[in-house]
Amino acid sequence: MRRSRVSERGGGSIGALAVLVLLGGVAVAGVLGNKHDELPPVDLSTLTASSTQTTIASAPLDPEPYAGTDGLVVHPRAEAALYTAPDAEAFAKIAPNQFGATWLPVVEKADGWVRVLLPSRPNRSTGWLQDEDLDRAASAYQIRVHTGSRTIELFEQGKRLGEWKAGVGAKATPTPPGRTFLLGSIIDKTRSASPVVLPLGAHSPTLDTFGGGPGTVAIHGWPRPDVFGAAISAGCVRVPRTALAKLQRVPLGTLVLIDSK
Repeated sequence: MRRSRVSERGGGSIGALAVLVLLGGVAVAGVLGNKHDELPPVDLSTLTASSTQTTIASAPLDPEPYAGTDGLVVHPRAEAALYTAPDAEAFAKIAPNQFGATWLPVVEKADGWVRVLLPSRPNRSTGWLQDEDLDRAASAYQIRVHTGSRTIELFEQGKRLGEWKAGVGAKATPTPPGRTFLLGSIIDKTRSASPVVLPLGAHSPTLDTFGGGPGTVAIHGWPRPDVFGAAISAGCVRVPRTALAKLQRVPLGTLVLIDSK
């Protein structure tokens, strides 16, 4: 893959090329699959884009919301149609860029197709992509958030790299359970609470909007340590500086598992 394409994965904070050098967590493997000449053409202009800003009620829901994956992530090179099932109806589309390049975790495979988690509402939305015109990579990492013990863990190839106390959603604004993924990595120096924000492909189950945005859940830091280990946030996961520094280097598309343990 050309350097210019790989560098998009940093989402404005650290490029994927640097991630490859520093952590070795992604191995780009080229392009998937075969053509699907038998499918009728799709008018993408008629489809709603799957993003943190949209709700797509027709999206099929994740059938195994607490399962792991083999780490495969894919990136659409251009705007691509999403299908309810292989060789079925297109219901939405996905863009190649959102917070930097769009990398999505694969949760199921079929001949010529991959099923991915989506960034749109409702939570746990999925869609099937034809495996042509996709770049693929493999993330060796997994992030686990436990809202019961109020902790966050980072794993590489099954080995735990760290565990930290975290601030999670309050009772009225809980952190949504289930599997999601690292959608972006942002540095915004105007944010005094945490210039580094890692948006996830999940949303508050109780807030339609928050802070002028669509209620997207994120992992970020916090200036006061008393929040770590507390159920206090509007749904986001607040982590110590040492945790955020490690998480910031995790490749986009990495699976995030949120449970009540």
